[in-house]
Amino acid sequence: MKTTLALVALLALAGCSRETAAPSGDASATTVQANAAFAKSLPLSDQQDFEDARRGFIARPSGKILAADGSVITDFDAFNFVDGDAPPTVNPSLWRHAKLNARIGLFKVVDGVYQLRGFDIGNMTLIEGKTGWIVVDALTCRETAAAALAFARQHLGNKPVTALLFSHSHVDHFGGALGVLTPEQVKAGVPVIASNGFMEEATSENVLVGTAMGRRSAYQFGKNLERSAHGLVDTGLGKGVGYGTFGVLAPTDLITQPTEERVLDGVRIVFHNVPGAEAPAEMTFSIPALKVYGGAENLAQTMHNLLPVRGAKVRDALRWAGYMQDALDQLGDAEVYVGQHNWPIWGHQRIAEFITQHRDVYKYTHDQTVRLINAGLTPAEIADQVKLPPSLQSYFGTRGYYGDLRHNVKAVYQFYLGAYDGNPAHLDPLPPVEMARRYVELAGGADKAVAVAQQAFDKGDYRWAAELLNQVVFADGGHKAARELLARTYDQLGYVAEASTWRNSYLTAAAELRGGSPQQGINRAAFVDMLAQTPIERFLEAMAAGLNGPAAEGKNFKINLVLTDTKESYVLWIENAVLHHRRAEPAADANATLTLTQGFFVRMMAGTAGAKDMLTSDDIQVTGSKIDLARFLGLIDKASGTFPIVTR
Repeated sequence: MKTTLALVALLALAGCSRETAAPSGDASATTVQANAAFAKSLPLSDQQDFEDARRGFIARPSGKILAADGSVITDFDAFNFVDGDAPPTVNPSLWRHAKLNARIGLFKVVDGVYQLRGFDIGNMTLIEGKTGWIVVDALTCRETAAAALAFARQHLGNKPVTALLFSHSHVDHFGGALGVLTPEQVKAGVPVIASNGFMEEATSENVLVGTAMGRRSAYQFGKNLERSAHGLVDTGLGKGVGYGTFGVLAPTDLITQPTEERVLDGVRIVFHNVPGAEAPAEMTFSIPALKVYGGAENLAQTMHNLLPVRGAKVRDALRWAGYMQDALDQLGDAEVYVGQHNWPIWGHQRIAEFITQHRDVYKYTHDQTVRLINAGLTPAEIADQVKLPPSLQSYFGTRGYYGDLRHNVKAVYQFYLGAYDGNPAHLDPLPPVEMARRYVELAGGADKAVAVAQQAFDKGDYRWAAELLNQVVFADGGHKAARELLARTYDQLGYVAEASTWRNSYLTAAAELRGGSPQQGINRAAFVDMLAQTPIERFLEAMAAGLNGPAAEGKNFKINLVLTDTKESYVLWIENAVLHHRRAEPAADANATLTLTQGFFVRMMAGTAGAKDMLTSDDIQVTGSKIDLARFLGLIDKASGTFPIVTR
């Protein structure tokens, strides 16, 4: 079946598989000098964060978490090299942050609250109830969640899970739900609690462009990079994403008001709805009796993204800053902060300072960008001008390890004015390849452009070298000297980057220039459990977005879709090269009727049921014209998720 499968990326955390990239080159003299100067600009010897990161340590896991096919999901020893002084190939501030995130294991935060860190990119927080564990967040996949919970039970006792809380609607916080609870346990009464709109956002965010975001996420998270000082050292939020089997459990209890309370297994928890900043559906919480404040992902030990490198809807910096002020007002007498990434903070004043710094970073970024927008500056100009004041720059907890100030400035611009910078020359620019060919011709040919880029590289002018070489590679993808020099340029840009997302993107680009794009796209089978919870309408919207418009011109197919187990029926039709759908009884004038179970339909959408299954399965029946049905399905493009990014 030929269909768009953008939705299988969902939160676009699933990258593309390939052999691990080989190490990059050594740091240049310019890079070594830049990193040495950077080290002198910050109090890197401050040990407070390290004391916090190891406080309450109980045990450290070892070995690996494996998928069913034997592939490695998490290797607890993969980042053992992150120790000691920063190597010349890693920004010293990022190295410090990477060492802090490398403090993995089971930790006692305070009496009654524990955290599991390093099993996945996020944290699993355990709150001790009268009879069992209240679990906050289920990590990314079933395998890592099950391993984390088993490790906790090994050291804390074999208690049952008495409630499951989802802090927000990103897959690295709910995708492992089936490793924590079974659907039968939920049906038997174990509550699953989330904020209003959670299920819709969890199953629909990024559906339409998930394939592109999934491809780009491999850059952001450095999925295919070697774990080494020349490759992946961190992701900013944790060591790495668990690419296993993804699922979700529908909440049985939604927090719909700005503030609501629940008593779960004898523990009073106060929830605060904070939608539309870090995630479309998100909630923070307090445990007054334990003086604990949980910041979800609105707070982390890093500046966050207003627009991720992988892509997403732009986030509202002003609303985010407002939530930080609300958090200060809601803090009460809390003495402990726990987040769903990174490490905790102890002490009321330190927590208040942490929240205040985050508030002011987002507010300053917003206000100064808007000021320069109104002065007529473009996104690139604003990104080069906006600098945080010293009082915000010197605070490690808001430095750009995951987000980046320059990228966030451009996000604020896009939030208000879009991507167009107002210059009419940019209203209808040439496509990148055609533009590159003309620029290279103007430069006197590829060899001359590469020679100029080499001079820029030798001077340490890597931004200009990257710009020139990017034009050459787009104009002539087979120019080996240009590809290698651009790869070396990206190496150096990655080595000096403080943001893990930028480092990973540069180094992944270098690896693909040397070794090519991935050969295999997203493992769609890993998403079947999650897709089973996705409303059929989201699949049909994705199919419509995959319709090949030019090929569909003049085609007027009408297809009935009947789901036997859910008693739903839809009519799909093409009109003016647009695919429409509506929920309705089967149309009498349809070209064909496709009758099947929802489960089989999900397998078709996930790509795990092919043409042979359609012909032989008892779960599917076709009446009317099978030829017309095949022609209709043939108009729906299938995106492989392996498209080139740094070449064309």
